[in-house]
Amino acid sequence: MTAFSTINPATETELVGYDLMSAGTAFDKIEKCHAAFLGWRTKSHAERALYLKKIAQGLRDKSEAYANLMTEETGKLLRDSEAEVALCAKIFDYTAEHGPTVLADEERKHGADGRQGFVAYCPIGVVYSIQPWNFPAYQPTRVLASNLMAGNGVILKHASICTGSGLMLRDICLEAGLPEGLFDVLIIDHDTSDAVIEHEMIRGVTMTGSDRGGRHIGQIAAKNLKKTVLELGSNDAYLVLEDADVELAVKTCVQGRLYNNGETCVSAKRFVVTGAVYDDFVSAFVEQMKAIRLGDPKHEDTQLGPLSSKEQFETICEQVAASVAGGARILCGGDAPDRPGHYYPATVLADCQPGTPAYDDEIFGPVAAVIKAKDDDDAMRIANNSRYGLGGGIFSRDENRARRLARDHFDTGMVRINSFGTADPNMPFGGVKASGFGREHGGFGMKEFVNVKAIYMP
Repeated sequence: MTAFSTINPATETELVGYDLMSAGTAFDKIEKCHAAFLGWRTKSHAERALYLKKIAQGLRDKSEAYANLMTEETGKLLRDSEAEVALCAKIFDYTAEHGPTVLADEERKHGADGRQGFVAYCPIGVVYSIQPWNFPAYQPTRVLASNLMAGNGVILKHASICTGSGLMLRDICLEAGLPEGLFDVLIIDHDTSDAVIEHEMIRGVTMTGSDRGGRHIGQIAAKNLKKTVLELGSNDAYLVLEDADVELAVKTCVQGRLYNNGETCVSAKRFVVTGAVYDDFVSAFVEQMKAIRLGDPKHEDTQLGPLSSKEQFETICEQVAASVAGGARILCGGDAPDRPGHYYPATVLADCQPGTPAYDDEIFGPVAAVIKAKDDDDAMRIANNSRYGLGGGIFSRDENRARRLARDHFDTGMVRINSFGTADPNMPFGGVKASGFGREHGGFGMKEFVNVKAIYMP
């Protein structure tokens, strides 16, 4: 009996039905992954790199089919899906190129007489990867590439709405020659997932998702003494300071709020604007948000596709209603069109108040929360007055000052200055506070799930 089906959010039509695996089947896959790991760990970094390069090429060869599948499962704009597959290939290539150096043994001295020693970054076993739906290829890729290079095996539990995307990544890896079982996909419920975390052959757990989900998974992992990396939600603040280039800020903030249909953990979500430029920014920002074309994610002229699911659509509607009840004003959008699909328009909320979703929480969709600050200092205070700390941005003509503010005052893991972007293989990705802990990319992810082993020579 089919347990669930994937649904195209643009048309509300059923794609594929799936059965849930039993705990026994899931555990068998973990044991096979561990068995494959025992051979994989003996390969050199250079040997592992060859496999990663083949996976990168496999992604490029299957780019069109993979991108279409992601768009059909999640409603992503097709061009964004194509760019995502290209980024995944780039991540595998980057890891293959830099991994042997990042993970190389480090010579160290020890003892009063300076005897020789070294530090080795050794693989630990099977890593359990729990990933969301908003980047169906990228989220599992950034875990997989790093851990394969480190010598680990990976078991993926993907979000149910993009099950096909997870399975396709596995198939691409197998076609590239990756040992069978070293990377596999579980189709399981939450209770079975909790049991997987507790399995003795699972040595680490990494999860991307909500802070609520992260707390649950982190508690189970901690109880079983499993290392975790948690990349959780955020309500990233983008500061528009008194000396900002308003035209640049508006253009960039529209892009930052609507990228990936607004369903991105590191999206620009709160726009904290100083009084000196507030009116100019809001006027132009609303004008550009009103002009956004909502439509079929496969059409080239579409700028905003549907939300990923009916559940996500209902959550956004509830969050906007609660924010308005708490004092926010809708400057544009706010009313879903009467058409098939889970579409929600580009929306701007002003006068957002503490205690409401637009101010305190993560709105995972095309809804911008505008907050007025008295001055630049007040803007930074408002930005940091959040339980989250993933990313953020600063718009200022004085880039040296913006750099100091970003470095010394912004309480987040990442800051963009006069720009917007999501991830780069050469820069660390991760946050602080309720946005989680641990880092991916930039070489840092390769060392999250390794045994940092000290070896003392006589």
